[in-house]
Amino acid sequence: MSGLGSMMKRVPALLALFSVCVAAQQTVTVNMAEYKYTPAEVRIKVGDTVKWVNNERRTSHSVLFPAENGLESTRMFPGESWERRFQASGRYEYTCGPHPEMKGVVHVE
Repeated sequence: MSGLGSMMKRVPALLALFSVCVAAQQTVTVNMAEYKYTPAEVRIKVGDTVKWVNNERRTSHSVLFPAENGLESTRMFPGESWERRFQASGRYEYTCGPHPEMKGVVHVE
């Protein structure tokens, strides 16, 4: 029983640590309008999420990562969004699938 009692004493500390880790994660929003990503570059931490929101009036967009074997979001129509959590540090360049002139970068530190 002493092993279980010892473990039960650690549970509150582990839960507190877990809640701090969860609270530290954030979501950064990138808007798509006028055929641009705004902001075009974002800096986040490992485990954070980027949410792209299509704020165009009539045009659909996507988020395409050419360096990642063409990983691409679904096509987003006005008012729709797509999210991606970044699990590794690095520089992630992306474009819009149908509009390659739209460019952006996610820096994960």
